[in-house]
Amino acid sequence: MIRRYLAALLLPALVAAAPVRAADAPAEIKVGTLYASSGRFAGISMPVHSGFKIWVEQVNAAGGVYVKAFDKKIPVKLVAYDDQSNTATASTLYNQLITQDKVDVLVADSGSVLTSVAVPLARDHKMLLVDQTGTGANFFTPDNPYIVLIADPVSSIWPKPLADFLTHDGPGLGIKRVAMLYATNDFTGTQANAVRKFIKEANSGVELVYDEGIPTETSNYTVAINKIQAAKPDAVIHLGYDQNDIAFLRNLQDNGVKFKMLFAIYPGLETELLLKNVGAKGIEYVYTYVPSSELEYKPDFGMNLTQFRGEWNKRYSDGKIEYGFNSVAGYTTGLAIEKALSVTKSLDQLDLRQAFTEISGKFHTLDGLFQIDATGAQIGALTPLGQLVPNGKDGVKFVSVYPHETATGKPVYPAP
Repeated sequence: MIRRYLAALLLPALVAAAPVRAADAPAEIKVGTLYASSGRFAGISMPVHSGFKIWVEQVNAAGGVYVKAFDKKIPVKLVAYDDQSNTATASTLYNQLITQDKVDVLVADSGSVLTSVAVPLARDHKMLLVDQTGTGANFFTPDNPYIVLIADPVSSIWPKPLADFLTHDGPGLGIKRVAMLYATNDFTGTQANAVRKFIKEANSGVELVYDEGIPTETSNYTVAINKIQAAKPDAVIHLGYDQNDIAFLRNLQDNGVKFKMLFAIYPGLETELLLKNVGAKGIEYVYTYVPSSELEYKPDFGMNLTQFRGEWNKRYSDGKIEYGFNSVAGYTTGLAIEKALSVTKSLDQLDLRQAFTEISGKFHTLDGLFQIDATGAQIGALTPLGQLVPNGKDGVKFVSVYPHETATGKPVYPAP
């Protein structure tokens, strides 16, 4: 009798302590995100969103995503809204995903501007923000566990190869005077701060002779170009989003201006978009980041670059959405979520955050090594410095020039 009485008392406690398994699993994993089909950021947002959808379609075709907490595969339901590149609209829609749709996984829109409004919202609601490509350094602080950056490194380390090239190899090429023009947003403003820091710390004799920030909405660069010319730089750094680069490079062509060295971000990240809007001549000999859409990494999880490009071409062969780094970034985000769900103890947001920490440094995708620091900032997936040179077929090709161990050729300086 005593044994039966004790067993009756213990049974409910044992049941309560038992791990949640398949019988308790949700019917679907709700993943909520935003995209911009129009407006200033559509050129980077739509490729990210399209790459992410490839992952959703593939994982559902395989029966869903495996979730360790329930020990089974569960289909993914994508809940996505169009913020039209508007931060106020984005803020409203992020809030809707959290409070009304009650998504299990919250994924930010592409880029730092459209991510910036999600960071405080997610934190206030104790919701983990899966940050695809918003790299502003101020998003990541020791007191905020509700963010993790997935597909590209935090902006404060992006320009390291560029600054090292200028300070290590630059003096030997005749580079001593550098001009920097940047758009004042979290993405490029952080990179500008990093360039200053790296150049100053190198103490190589290379100096910034022009350093100016302008609004991200700038579309006419004639005045800025004239100011840069007056500074007589040996190298020019332009830091902006895709639409900034398009306008800047067009203005250079319109005014017949050429610099000995010009660095810009998006001729590398979104080469197809820049070719379509500026032309091959407009980006010849431009220095840029060499992204994972051009580098053949050896992934141990997910498709390799050739396989991914094949899938991309099947779905988006009409060319309305350009292939580039952001395409890879969206797909990489899906892979990282899949990895995290495969080890998470539950769908509790801090357990999910801990899962991303657990998988950090342990797998490679077509985007390179996934690795985050204690604040959730991505410190893997680094981008070498390259130069776009004529390919002999009225187009351009990438030549990696720095660091030396990844170089595939030597820089052409000064530009012809």
